[in-house]
Amino acid sequence: MPRRVLLSASPALALFVFLAPAAMNAATDPRADFLKLIDRPRVALAPEIAATPSTDGLAHFAFSYAADAEDRVPGLIVKPANSTGRRPVVIALHGTGGKKEDEIAFMSDLARAGFVAVAIDGRYHGARTKSAKRSEGYVDAILRTFRGGPEHPFFYDTVWDVMRLVDYLETRDDVDPKRIGLFGISKGGIETYLTAAVDLRIAAAVPCIAVESFRWAAENNSWQSRIGTVQAAFDAAAKDSGVDQPGGDFVHTFYSRVAPGLDREFDGPAMVPLIAPRPLLAINGEIDPRTPRPGLDICADAARAAYQAAGVAEKFTLLIEPHTAHKVLPESLVTAREWFVRWLKP
Repeated sequence: MPRRVLLSASPALALFVFLAPAAMNAATDPRADFLKLIDRPRVALAPEIAATPSTDGLAHFAFSYAADAEDRVPGLIVKPANSTGRRPVVIALHGTGGKKEDEIAFMSDLARAGFVAVAIDGRYHGARTKSAKRSEGYVDAILRTFRGGPEHPFFYDTVWDVMRLVDYLETRDDVDPKRIGLFGISKGGIETYLTAAVDLRIAAAVPCIAVESFRWAAENNSWQSRIGTVQAAFDAAAKDSGVDQPGGDFVHTFYSRVAPGLDREFDGPAMVPLIAPRPLLAINGEIDPRTPRPGLDICADAARAAYQAAGVAEKFTLLIEPHTAHKVLPESLVTAREWFVRWLKP
């Protein structure tokens, strides 16, 4: 069988990381700048929670909380039944077109390992959309943002929602606030590394099929697969702009409106290293077109340097699943669970 490998990036790519972005961002603080961008008035969390039917010795709950004055976030909790005391938490974030219920199997595995497992619906997903089609409402919201709307549903708003979720978890008497982990798939994986980069309360993170350089992809004609997740919004935005054959330059324009800085100061090579020295496991497919390998390697080199500089090289791992495209394998989920067990010690 193919061997699952941890591969180091090339020195040439490392040079790109440590010279180009450093020069571009010499006068900026990505963490502070990102938090300023997504900030909004805080309101009372006003949490609501109700028990739902238990299964296999696990307790299930549905809950919600206020992310801001206009949005309540629905979520699920799975934990060991009859558990006492404070336990570590793992938050699981779904991908584009997904919903919190998609994470129940993984949440149950985490709960059986001793964690409190939590999942929420991302913006315009699951119970937060009225659209009958999986991601139609999400795509429509992204297009509204391109046209001047005030939201940032493309990753950024869900980062805020996760930070408010952590605010809520800190109020619970069954949660150890020093042991909060974050896991996400694809869109949820991008939200995972962005959140972990800016919120120091995230004690360990596992982004799956997500770590990438948006800038490298846009500048090397490798952007099509990621843009394909919101293709209708991109096509309509190009039409609005009078662009018949959009290329990398228009990709930059699109990102600058729907997620400002995503391919610049908040790109993967700038944000992923900010997670150091906290444990970080990145899981990617060897042939995943949405996380092109050269861009992934740029991020990995930057992260590896940050962890080595902090004297905790063992806390960063890049796992490449061989011959795998944009897919999370069952063994990847096992590895993710083991990572949280290792570092959060349920």
